[in-house]
Amino acid sequence: MPADTQSDAKWAFDAYEAVRARLPHTTYPDAAKPVANLADIADEMDVFLLDAFGVLNIGETAISGAPERISDLQKAGKRVIVLSNAASIPKPVLLAKYARLGFDFTPENVLTSREVLLDALADKTLGHIGMMGLEAYGNEELEHLDFDFLGDDPATYEACDSFILMGAGQWNDARQTMLERALIAQPRPVFVGNPDIVAPREDGLSKEPGLFAHRLADATGVVPEFYGKPFAKGFDMALAKVGGIDPARIVMVGDTLHTDILGGQAAGIATALITAHGALKGIDANAAIQASGIVPHYIMPTT
Repeated sequence: MPADTQSDAKWAFDAYEAVRARLPHTTYPDAAKPVANLADIADEMDVFLLDAFGVLNIGETAISGAPERISDLQKAGKRVIVLSNAASIPKPVLLAKYARLGFDFTPENVLTSREVLLDALADKTLGHIGMMGLEAYGNEELEHLDFDFLGDDPATYEACDSFILMGAGQWNDARQTMLERALIAQPRPVFVGNPDIVAPREDGLSKEPGLFAHRLADATGVVPEFYGKPFAKGFDMALAKVGGIDPARIVMVGDTLHTDILGGQAAGIATALITAHGALKGIDANAAIQASGIVPHYIMPTT
């Protein structure tokens, strides 16, 4: 990855643009309305769907003022739901993290792409699975799956009937090469639980499973099935939690044009882009909007 914030953000933007053909297609408003923060749109919205990285936190650090802002929305009677692509982390661990950072979310108000993926896979025949994930969490929430974590032994890759890409924290180029070679030799289904290409952390943007999934598709011709933003199923599950609310009074808040904003627009709800944190930090957000054609309803520096 590039070393400085500006080149990080430009690299990530270009990487998302390069895979636009695999992302949903939708329409956008003519222009974004600038506001200061979420308080400025609180009267216009009943439901706030929040990305986590870049909106609530950067890595293991809460964004300044975010816990207080979210608390104010909750106290005002707004439904606040985290809709995150954090597929590698079991929900109890994630809830403990949010509590540690000063947020108060109940399990029913946190929906990650891990949950979205597992729901989608329930009716699929997977066989023995090769798992890109974080071994530290073991098989928590995955007890029903027959899987091995993908490591440094090529035989593991050869023995799998399908592959799941959940977390890239332990992934590297050598493992990517082994996976590509295995799929070239024998194409098999690939399911992606985190479509993000990058995620904002304290030391810059990390590489996420979406990056490797798109590389895989380019190298092998095996096009993965993606679950999580910007794809529809996660938004469908989130909106099912708030059935009956006017879509115009539901807003997806995120830091990434190609996941949060594109996905929210495709789901038919309002969208709000955070610019001072996360994927667009260091570049001109308005220029990125113009270049991509992905236009949110609102644009604001911080949560």
